[in-house]
Amino acid sequence: MNPLDIELFGCRSDNFGVLLHDPATGTTASIDAPEEQPILEALARRGWRLTHIFTTHHHGDHVEANAALKAQFGATIIGPAREADRIPGIERRVDDGDRFDFAGHPVEVIATPGHTLGHVCYNLPKDKLLFAADTLFALGCGRVFEGTAAQMWQSLSKLAALPADTTVYFGHEYTLSNARFARSVDPDNAALKARAAEIEQMRAAGRFTAPTTIGLEKETNPFLRAADPAIRAHLGMQGASDAEVFAEIRARKDHF
Repeated sequence: MNPLDIELFGCRSDNFGVLLHDPATGTTASIDAPEEQPILEALARRGWRLTHIFTTHHHGDHVEANAALKAQFGATIIGPAREADRIPGIERRVDDGDRFDFAGHPVEVIATPGHTLGHVCYNLPKDKLLFAADTLFALGCGRVFEGTAAQMWQSLSKLAALPADTTVYFGHEYTLSNARFARSVDPDNAALKARAAEIEQMRAAGRFTAPTTIGLEKETNPFLRAADPAIRAHLGMQGASDAEVFAEIRARKDHF
């Protein structure tokens, strides 16, 4: 199985665009479709033709270019069944545990309700690639708009259970502000301090902070670390459940 090529680029004000390409067959997917022109430019830059769009959820900044790209390329749009009525051009509806083939590369669908009720992530286990969109960010997680904090914690726990060396692409360049918040709830984490300093340098140089890995997030992302004794002590929540600690961290981030 040949490795897949990945093109990462900016869209809108802070969205990431991602193209996934199989060089043997020319099969090319866009992970969501935040904005038409940057996607067209990335395709032209690499000399690729779009064949698929993997939609993670219905928010406009993730589906805005669906119709235009489908009209131009005839791309097959795959997306969550639970949000099908709000995803332009959807052809294939998927849900938790579904599997499909992308040019010989297995893709697993992981339902991650919380940010929206139907949000899904796409995991390529043999390639150790996860496209997490607005569920898991570098040093953060998505706001809980439609689901509950308990649902979001369960969703993040599913992702945290993936192999530590899984490479994670996420939906937005929020990492600098996420790092500042993370240090407020996990101030004594040496790995987090070092990572926050690195992120400051990366952003000052205009570099993207994507991708990350599951292992790095488990070491430094407070939203995956609700069981950590130091965080619990800092929050005064030693006797709380992991879901309750997560909910407190999420509430603090909402008002940070």
